[in-house]
Amino acid sequence: MSRIIGHLDMDAFFAAIEERDTPRFQGLPIVVGADPRGGAGRGVVSTANYRARAYGIHSAMPITIAWRLSQAAVRRGDPAAIFLPGNYHRYEDISRRIMALLRAAVPLVQQRSVDEAYFDLSHTGSVQRAVALCRRLKEEIRQQERLTASVGVGPNKLIAKIASDLQKPDGFTVVEEKDAEAFLAPLPIRKVPGVGPKTEAFFHANGVHLVRDARAYSRSDLETLLGKWGLDLYEKLWGRDTSPVHEAYTAKSVGTQETFNVDTLDSRIIGEHLSTLCARVLRRLEAEGFHRFRTVVLTVRFANFRTVSRASTSTPSLHTLQELHQQALRLLLPFFDARENPRREPLRLIGVRVEKLE
Repeated sequence: MSRIIGHLDMDAFFAAIEERDTPRFQGLPIVVGADPRGGAGRGVVSTANYRARAYGIHSAMPITIAWRLSQAAVRRGDPAAIFLPGNYHRYEDISRRIMALLRAAVPLVQQRSVDEAYFDLSHTGSVQRAVALCRRLKEEIRQQERLTASVGVGPNKLIAKIASDLQKPDGFTVVEEKDAEAFLAPLPIRKVPGVGPKTEAFFHANGVHLVRDARAYSRSDLETLLGKWGLDLYEKLWGRDTSPVHEAYTAKSVGTQETFNVDTLDSRIIGEHLSTLCARVLRRLEAEGFHRFRTVVLTVRFANFRTVSRASTSTPSLHTLQELHQQALRLLLPFFDARENPRREPLRLIGVRVEKLE
């Protein structure tokens, strides 16, 4: 079966969090980074939101240039950019929650940065099911964090990453394997990951502006011109990438969750889902190389998106499906009565996670 790979990229992540958390910033240009000090500051821009990007401000730009662009906008009658130092501990906390959502929905995730990750969707069995899962994931992030993410789906990491960048913000681009070459052909050569300013300038000097133009070069031509990187580039120009999605972290917990098709408080339906989730968690636990756990965490999300987690820690540690199910069920039962759900609100989602792994 062909691979199906996703790439998630949060939209202007740091700036979007600041705009979300401070109502008076809504709709204004926001720049997170070094202190501009009235145009005399040192350092660079970490992130600019899309309103600030319309001024020409972008990540890694010297903060002095960002300041000048903001002042130019003011002279045109536009609002001045708001420069913020950033709260990176908070950004990391929010990133961890988003990545936890992703890992709960997909068995294999490769986090690339605080706001970006690849994930393998091949287990879904079809592009259609992969797309449905990604749409649910985007909505989960929107509802839980009130932030938007752009997602690309493709036959490999290369295509997925390029696709996620095409319709930002809040984008969603799907490229099937049969369409990969045609998808890349009309794109600017700079869209190919790894093509920086120098390589772009080289191609432009030789009349090459689009991917389709660069395909006129043979594999040996590019090797002669660019060395080993030329061989890699040749494969990318034709949409080929065999690099795997691999975990880059040591698991501290293993979990999964499921959103119901219809909000419900039917104990039979929810109980069946709980049994399935427990079995899935145990399989993933073993796949991670662990065999025992001490803490069981149950998460429920109500129809109004209010989310609650409850945990139980055992001594000695647990290891069987029956033990996991018993602990998870004990945590779940109060949500069917006045102990945790006095208004009898239906549930939208339940999740099971194990921690303190051995």
